[in-house]
Amino acid sequence: MLVDSHCHLNRLDLSAFDGSLDKALDYAREQGVKRFLCVSVAAEDAETLYNIAAKHHDVDISVGVHPNDVGHQPIDIAKLTELASQDACIAIGETGLDYYRSEGKDTLQHQQTSFATHIEVSKNLKKPLIIHTREAAADTIGVMKEAKADEIGGVMHCFAESLDIAKQSIDLNFYISFSGIVTFKNARELQEVAQAVPLDRILIETDAPYLAPTPYRGKPNHPAWVYHVAKKISELRNESFETIAKITTDNFYRCFRLKENV
Repeated sequence: MLVDSHCHLNRLDLSAFDGSLDKALDYAREQGVKRFLCVSVAAEDAETLYNIAAKHHDVDISVGVHPNDVGHQPIDIAKLTELASQDACIAIGETGLDYYRSEGKDTLQHQQTSFATHIEVSKNLKKPLIIHTREAAADTIGVMKEAKADEIGGVMHCFAESLDIAKQSIDLNFYISFSGIVTFKNARELQEVAQAVPLDRILIETDAPYLAPTPYRGKPNHPAWVYHVAKKISELRNESFETIAKITTDNFYRCFRLKENV
């Protein structure tokens, strides 16, 4: 059984499922996916995500604002705490730093301030962090250290950084989550990271509807395809698929402090 530790169910392309999220989730369940973490990128997502979780016993959610959106929708500690306080919310994020499309020192400062706010709320609510980093690895680690993110921990989602950054993240009490990128032929460096990270620190995800794995690269991604991420990691590490499925599922429950009750 598998867990998709990071997907955006409210953003899926449902054309292959008659426009039905229920059918998309049923298809994923048929492929062995037993639990889904539906991740927020905007404060306005919260109501929709809570409604999805209320309807599906195997869907958990996060609440947070993606770093690329913080300039448009800044959020303070009080508001984020209010939005994230319900039981269905098991994590804070996705948050972090993304310098890929950012311009100007003001934008970077907005991201860093928002990131620190998310870390503070995560510690207050005792809900782990979901961290996004792109072309900002050193600053991401710097904010994590300064804000003492190690006190709560969480996951470095859709990891695409070096082994050194992976090790620093693990030292800060974080798990390393691999997406469909690890299945790409040109992702050799990342595949080496997947081989080296301790098994008890690995998670798997789709980031659906983005980053579909081989053999579906370039198509809209779906939670069912987390199977291909697990399969690739099993091949890279010379472990059975069943071993990787069990370990990454166990890691998910441990990371997010959950009981396996679904």
